[in-house]
Amino acid sequence: MADVSEPRAARLRLWPRSLQGQMLFAIALALMVAQGLSAALMWRMQHERHFAGLVNYAAFSLLGRNPRAQFGPPPPPGDEGPEIGFRMPRPLRVQEELRAPQIAGDRRRPEIEGALRQVLEAQGVDARQLFVAERDPARDPVITEWLARRGPRVRPPGAPRPRLIIAAIGRPDGTWLTARLLAPRTERAMLTTLVLQTVFIYLVLVGAVALILRRIARPLKALTTQVEGFARSRTAGGQLAPEGPDDIRRLIVAHNAMERRVGALLDEKDVMLGAIGHDLKTPLAALRVRIEAVEDDTERGRMAATIEDINRSLDDILSLARVGRPSDPLEQTELSALVADVVGEYEDMGEDVTLGDATRIVMPLRATWLRRALRNLVSNALRYGNRARVTLRREGGEAVLTVEDDGPGIPEHEITRMLEPFTRLEASRNSGTGGAGLGLTLARAIADQHGGSLILANRRATDEAGGETKGLTATLRLPLS
Repeated sequence: MADVSEPRAARLRLWPRSLQGQMLFAIALALMVAQGLSAALMWRMQHERHFAGLVNYAAFSLLGRNPRAQFGPPPPPGDEGPEIGFRMPRPLRVQEELRAPQIAGDRRRPEIEGALRQVLEAQGVDARQLFVAERDPARDPVITEWLARRGPRVRPPGAPRPRLIIAAIGRPDGTWLTARLLAPRTERAMLTTLVLQTVFIYLVLVGAVALILRRIARPLKALTTQVEGFARSRTAGGQLAPEGPDDIRRLIVAHNAMERRVGALLDEKDVMLGAIGHDLKTPLAALRVRIEAVEDDTERGRMAATIEDINRSLDDILSLARVGRPSDPLEQTELSALVADVVGEYEDMGEDVTLGDATRIVMPLRATWLRRALRNLVSNALRYGNRARVTLRREGGEAVLTVEDDGPGIPEHEITRMLEPFTRLEASRNSGTGGAGLGLTLARAIADQHGGSLILANRRATDEAGGETKGLTATLRLPLS
């Protein structure tokens, strides 16, 4: 499996993840394919044109000296036919030879030979004895002396050696009519030109597209950073300056307006919650004083417990509403010491709370909020599971805090619902324990505030005596940075 997943992971790393990178990569790849095909077609067209020029020139030369050809009068002196070769004296271009011109080292050109045979036969020439080959000009006995005299003109310094094409046809009397053509190596020059042209067009177009994409992607990146910051703090930051194309500018302006509106609504909510807390807690405090006049101790105790439950529920509701916009900053905190302090508080009250393995971890936290989350989890374990076991460990880049109890657990299909506000599972929990069903919800919200998560899972295990134990495990995962 590792051998299969590693190449896939390598391919994913090669594919850029940003919008600008993906669009630029896709456009560059498509442009490379298009330019490559265009260059290949142009090279093929030029190659076929050059090939046809070679065939026509050879046919023109041979038919002009062949008395059996019905090709019209011979070309005027100095006329070279198609402009594909270097200018050679006519006596050197077409000669009558007593034997076949083939020598050792010649490279036959069957493709030119076949095309030339069709042209000659179409003109009524017997082309059964036809020979076409490519030869090193320095090895040809006919043009060696002329090439030595005209070499610098034929082959400038640094230029590739021209090709010598030999086309010969045998006559019925045993003689051979041979045509010679010095052709430049146009394929290499043609290929170089096409490659340079393709690279130039590719760089120009890709560069222009990169500038356009950068103009689009830069404001989008700034907008993404702004949205991520607002999602973390829920506090409106500085307004982004509109830039980029008109569509992007309109998006930034709309986001600025939306962020201002959402920030104003959150501020109004905080003011409203503060007013609710003040307006409700004040009469509750007054009511708490008034019940002291009740003579029945039992009734007075019930009334005091009811007021205390209302106060706790009100605190939970206000905390849950404010957890998304904490006023205190993240501070480097020794999490293991914080956990030990909370466990010590319950031990001092005589509760069955034990601290297991606790790895020393220092990380940025909002200590007040995390204490609240841990207390809710421990209280929940004590209320419904009679005891609580707390452990702290490090897993990769996370701190993992677990609280286990020995209660009845939660039906699997109800675990997700138990994290919702004002939810209590009466079928498996004692209805007389009190609470508004906000403890787990608040703990999950505090975990989200720190970029972590809260996971509930039923536990089934076998104890030392061989019996089965069960309970609930609450796992709080927090990123270390």
